[in-house]
Amino acid sequence: MPTPPAVKPQRPWFSSGPTAKRPGWTLEGLPGELLGRGIRAPEVVARFAYGLELTRKVLAPPDDYVLAYIPGSDTGAVESAMWSLLGSRPVQLLAFENFGKTWAVDARDHLKLNPEILEAPWGRWPDTARVDPAKDLVFPWNGTTSGVRAPNADFIADDRSGLVICDATSAAFAMPLPWPKLDVTTFSFQKALGGEAGIGVAVLSPRAVQRLDEVEARFPVPKLLRLTEGGRFNRALATGTMINTFSVLTLEDWIDALEWADRIGGLDELIRRTDASFAALAEWVERTDWIDFLAKDPATRSTTSVCLKIVDPRVTALDDAARQAFVWRMKALLEEAGAAYDVEGHRNAPAGLRIWCGCTVEAADVAAATPWLDWAFATAIAEL
Repeated sequence: MPTPPAVKPQRPWFSSGPTAKRPGWTLEGLPGELLGRGIRAPEVVARFAYGLELTRKVLAPPDDYVLAYIPGSDTGAVESAMWSLLGSRPVQLLAFENFGKTWAVDARDHLKLNPEILEAPWGRWPDTARVDPAKDLVFPWNGTTSGVRAPNADFIADDRSGLVICDATSAAFAMPLPWPKLDVTTFSFQKALGGEAGIGVAVLSPRAVQRLDEVEARFPVPKLLRLTEGGRFNRALATGTMINTFSVLTLEDWIDALEWADRIGGLDELIRRTDASFAALAEWVERTDWIDFLAKDPATRSTTSVCLKIVDPRVTALDDAARQAFVWRMKALLEEAGAAYDVEGHRNAPAGLRIWCGCTVEAADVAAATPWLDWAFATAIAEL
């Protein structure tokens, strides 16, 4: 049997959600004096407001964009935007990975919008030449489950009349976002900065706020996801006011991540760290003959949720179930060795590996994990 490598990653956490905590994180380092206090207590409200202020400082959207917490992580934030803003004009969606396909199902089957769905197979970016600036657009900036990201925002017109709703949950804090092109940008705590799950954020442009103010929602919106009050955007949400009862501990964890991000150099440093981790993984992929990127075009390869396919003919000759079993055998070997956790692809994606390379992961740990990936592959192959 192959000999295991001698060196393991110091922090072998490569899950794409929740992602690794920031370096140096401890539960004991989170303040606990507000736990058990009422969610409307002035001190608690002030901490939620501080969390939004820090989010704005680190993420750096335009000053006239507003931020709001939304229940239900990124899923809640996207669906809140869709239910609240869509229906007054035709809709297009980009569906090139699991979550984009989910938003397409929402628009088609639940909201009954008869949308135009611009699809692409796994590993490909859709034909965005067909994007119509007169229509509302919903799309993921980065495909967490496919490893495909937008190569640029050239397909979004500056003079568009439609709104753009962008699911940026595995792109925010890790990739530059073209704010003037985006009207609603959503993400969740548990992605790029490794926060705890359950709370999402929506970043709204003035055009999105104007739509909320002037156009009544076509669909009944549950209170949990409601962005309006009295027929207008609920401006209290932009001050950190909660739609429902949120976890104070989750918020303190988010503040901890943001303070770390601010302390080490802000958004530029977060992107640099992400790019360094991706580069360490890409160097291994380029020199390894049994693995390749799922994303075909280098310009569309995600630098956070990096999805990989096994191209060795002994594996590609297997049927779907056997290929999935092979990946799970590699996963088991890696986790039993304590070398890498949660590196399997998304359950709805083609069988393969997925390595998170966001800013809370150290490039040195990514590099240290790659010999273990070779070892797990060789071990699993020997067992076929």
